This record gives sequence, C-alpha cells and structure tokens, in this order.
Amino acid sequence: MLVQFYRSTIGKKIIMGVTGLIGVGFVIGHMAGNLQVFVGRDKLNAYGALLHGPLAELLWVVRLVLMAAIVLHVLMAYQLTMRARAARPVGYQQRQPQVSTWASRTMRWGGVLLLVFIVLHILHFTTGQVDPAGWHERLDAAGRRDVYGNLVASFRIWWVTAFYVLAMIFLGLHLYHGAWSSVRTLGYAKPSPRPLHRTIALVVAAVIWLGFTIVPLGVLAGFIH
Repeated sequence: MLVQFYRSTIGKKIIMGVTGLIGVGFVIGHMAGNLQVFVGRDKLNAYGALLHGPLAELLWVVRLVLMAAIVLHVLMAYQLTMRARAARPVGYQQRQPQVSTWASRTMRWGGVLLLVFIVLHILHFTTGQVDPAGWHERLDAAGRRDVYGNLVASFRIWWVTAFYVLAMIFLGLHLYHGAWSSVRTLGYAKPSPRPLHRTIALVVAAVIWLGFTIVPLGVLAGFIH
C-alpha cells in the first residue's frame, strides 16, 4: 500500500507538499531565532547556547526531520519533473506558459540554488568548515560561542551578504509558489484562474523574505554592529 502510494503521481505530490510545509515551519522558526540579533549580542548568544546545550537533543531531532524532508522534497521534485517531461509531446517544452507566475517558472533552478545555499550555510554558521570571517570558534565574555560576532563579521563581507540576499530572493519566490501548491495538493486550497491572487502565500513569502534579508542589510547599514 505504501509502495503504491509512493510510486503514484499523487503520492509524490502529497509527499512533496508535506515536506514543503515542514520546510516552511522550519524557516519561520529559524527566522524568529535570527531576529534576536536586533536585541543584542547577549540575547543571540544565549539563544545559541540554549540550542547547543539543554536543547541539543531536540535540535538534532529537528535537524534529522528537516534533512529527511529536504531529501524527499528534492527527490519528489526530480521524479515529478521527469514524469512530466516523459508525458509531454515533442515540442511542448517550447510553449510559453499561459497562466503562471515568475515564481513558478523559477522553481527548478531556484530550488537548486537554495540547495547549494543550505549546504554552504550549514558549513558556515553551524560547522564552521567554511569561515570567511575567521570568527566561528571565538567566544564572548560569558564563554559562549559568539554567534553574534560571527554573524556580524560575516555579513560585513560584501560577497557573503550578496549571496545570502540573492538566496533569500529565491527563497521568497520558492515559498510563494511552493506554499500555495502544497496546501492545494493537500486539499486546503482550490485551483484558481488568478495565480497572482494568493494572499496568504504572498504574505508568508514576503514576511519570511524580509525577516531573513533585514539581518544582513542591517549589518551593512550599521544598525547591527
């Protein structure tokens, strides 16, 4: 039964929708954590110490669930794309989309960019293997990892900020189309002939995009230092 569900097109779409919503939930929580940088160094570093201390086991559960969701999401996207291509008549790919948004037309390559960003983001801020600012192992006055200092030092590097902001643009586009598609696949939204009128998806995408983008821009502008 599960095998048949997995192999079916609707099953793959449902899996993609559920894993997409898991991703949306994670980025909202991640954004809320990042925004503590505006409160100050102590607040953000205490938050980081909490995640890697008392909540370390829970954080690993969240990471494992997220990693499984990402793998399944990417796999379902690839398999559905291959099925759609196989089902198209010759020359169909050359046809211009009649009713779509720029967000839907950039889902594929935007998704690839986001996948690259996720890997680099983990290597940068989580594991420290990519450390352009040379700050990852530094501690604050309380002996905690200086997450705040690492963030500020990193976003003072123009190309780090440029890549981050570019990735957040595609995250917003991905969420705008993906969040709406996910709830539609799960039966909570009806197909609409007006793809530009998806208010909830637009609000979610805009808030998350702004919540992430305002941090590096705040560093560049000198509001966070």
